[in-house]
Formats: sequence, structure tokens, C-alpha cells
Amino acid sequence: MAYFYVNDNPQSTGEHEVHQTGCVRLAKVKSKTGLGQHQSCHEALKAAAHIYKNVDGCATCSPDCHHR
Repeated sequence: MAYFYVNDNPQSTGEHEVHQTGCVRLAKVKSKTGLGQHQSCHEALKAAAHIYKNVDGCATCSPDCHHR
């Protein structure tokens, strides 16, 4: 299980990116919301979708959930 966060600031393409703890790209995120522990990035994306309509996984730490 990993702990996930969603970036509160959308990307230039409109989606809010979901990251795992320890992601090198997460360190640059200034405002984030914790999503809790999840078995997979797919579960974390579902949790993030309850907060933001447009979400996507980080290409670096959650490539299986990255669609853009």
C-alpha cells in the first residue's frame, strides 16, 4: 500500500495529478490534498475523483494511471 496525494492546482491541460509519497515530482507541488493509503493508483484516482472532476496519474510515480 502507498499513500497518495492529489495536486490542488490543475495542470495546464486541466487535470489534477495524483502522486505517491516519495515521488520526485510531488516535492514541487505547493498545494496538495492527502488521499490516504491505497492498494493501487486506480483506487487513488477514484478517491481523487470525489474531490476533482478531472484527475490523472503522475507519469513518474503512477504510470499505469497516467493517460495524458
